[in-house]
Amino acid sequence: MKIGGYLDSSLIRVYNQPQTTSTSNSKEADSTQNSDALTSAEKSQIAKLQATDTAVRRHEAAHIAAGGSVIKSGANFTYQKGPDNKLYAVGGEVAIDASAEDTPQRTIPKMQTVRRAALAPSDPSSTDYQVAATASMMEMQARLELSFLLKEELSKKGLSQYANNETTSSNFSTYA
Repeated sequence: MKIGGYLDSSLIRVYNQPQTTSTSNSKEADSTQNSDALTSAEKSQIAKLQATDTAVRRHEAAHIAAGGSVIKSGANFTYQKGPDNKLYAVGGEVAIDASAEDTPQRTIPKMQTVRRAALAPSDPSSTDYQVAATASMMEMQARLELSFLLKEELSKKGLSQYANNETTSSNFSTYA
């Protein structure tokens, strides 16, 4: 699942790689020196990048928190270098296991968890909605398969009235 609007074309893809302390210290020193030299437009762009970074990280954290056992990996972020030479997350994704299980009884709760994880952020992306819709469809297919299995089981027990979904009387007219 991805989120984010890209602010300009200088993007760098990083997969949760920690920075070394010597690099981060030198970057902090550079940014302190550069903060006086930044224009108001650059400061505005940095503020936008910081807000986007916070929103992206919160969005992906919501997926992880709601996903539980269906989360396959931590968040991977797409970074953009700001005018202060710092990297800001402008996009992200979390890998979710949306495969069907071996039985409908296991698939149904798994797809409910996938849907919950996909829709967990307060601002789901279009990809999040697609994942949720796919999970809902797979859940419905599992429920259909489960109903056929139960129907077969009932017919084997000789309960033909229930197996054929027949009733002796209908209360439809009472409620219509």
